[in-house]
Amino acid sequence: MLNASQPPDLFSRFAGYTEANDLMKAGLYPYFLPLAGQEGATVRRSGRELIMCGSNNYLGLTNDPRVHAAARAALDRYGSSSTGSRFLNGNTDLHEELEAELAAFLGKPAALVLSTGYQANLGALAGLLTPRDYVLVDRDAHASLVDGCRLSGAKVRRFPHNDAEGLRRALEHLPDDAARLVVVDGVYSMEGDICDLPAVAAVCAAYGARLLVDDAHGLGVLAQGRGTAAHFGLTDEVDLITVTFSKSLASLGGAVAGSEEAIHYLKHKARSLMFSASMTPSSTAAALTALRILRAEPQLAAEVRAKADYVRRGLTEAGVGTGDSTTPIIPVPVPDAVSTLAVWERLIRAGVYVNPVLPPAASPRLRTSYMATHTVAQLDRVVDALAAQPELRRAGDRVPSPASVA
Repeated sequence: MLNASQPPDLFSRFAGYTEANDLMKAGLYPYFLPLAGQEGATVRRSGRELIMCGSNNYLGLTNDPRVHAAARAALDRYGSSSTGSRFLNGNTDLHEELEAELAAFLGKPAALVLSTGYQANLGALAGLLTPRDYVLVDRDAHASLVDGCRLSGAKVRRFPHNDAEGLRRALEHLPDDAARLVVVDGVYSMEGDICDLPAVAAVCAAYGARLLVDDAHGLGVLAQGRGTAAHFGLTDEVDLITVTFSKSLASLGGAVAGSEEAIHYLKHKARSLMFSASMTPSSTAAALTALRILRAEPQLAAEVRAKADYVRRGLTEAGVGTGDSTTPIIPVPVPDAVSTLAVWERLIRAGVYVNPVLPPAASPRLRTSYMATHTVAQLDRVVDALAAQPELRRAGDRVPSPASVA
């Protein structure tokens, strides 16, 4: 017999969600902006050219003709899609070639290519961990890492950002018979700071924990592009490295690198690999070619860091804060959410594209990022535009941790 009272309608919550429409009415909606043409150091929006300082295209390879040619050749040879999972019909020699060359570049015996960096983290964590295990995650870790930990069912413990002593305290309270994995970013995507990997690795060794480093923003940037573990000379101490191809490698996709045994296991346990269509041939060829360019031209990594350092110096001299960043990601703190959107809109009018970041993703800030292909003249315009915003000079130098405003 049906209950006379009706349950709440799940879709009724749509009517109560007004935040996005309110921003649209105020002319301050910053999301889903349609960009025209190819995205490089500049981009076109509504017929205007903007200096792009909101991209993760660190090496500027999305516009490299060699990458374009490889993608076109793969399209002609393999078609537009692999039409299935790599586990069954979607595997190609291109995927395996990329895996072999990426593993060698990262200094690991093997690698596994998945369709996105997000899926690489989900697959590695949910494929490896079980509800019997403990996973310890930096509080500022990327959302894909947090989601992978949740999906695994493992017992999750968060430790303070980049705090090896906090990690040690968390580990020492775990049961002696519990397997444990520590999860960090190599370069943190909102802060632009580098993980204190020597201290983290030492704590992991002392407490018998395995270590996974998501190096989405370190690949192509640190240690001639080889990433955070190589930057510190700790490749052998890091058990698993995950990367994405949508940043320095000018494509779409991701990978997990580690021991032969770990990669063999994940090939048969990572559901995000087994139950998703494989990376398209064009994307695979683009990533493979970008990797070869990076390997042959390691000066690109030095160039993008030099460009970011130039901006950091200019902003510091102008009294604009840059947080603890030492990488191409430079966060600029803003006093509050309203000011963040107002400054973002003025920068767009001044011809500079940056990303506004609001709670709960992080404290109010402009997330700016730079490319090897930016010119000095472009960077000077960016510094001048940021320095002209009075809210940025009032905000100070520190960017609060995202965890502190969640």
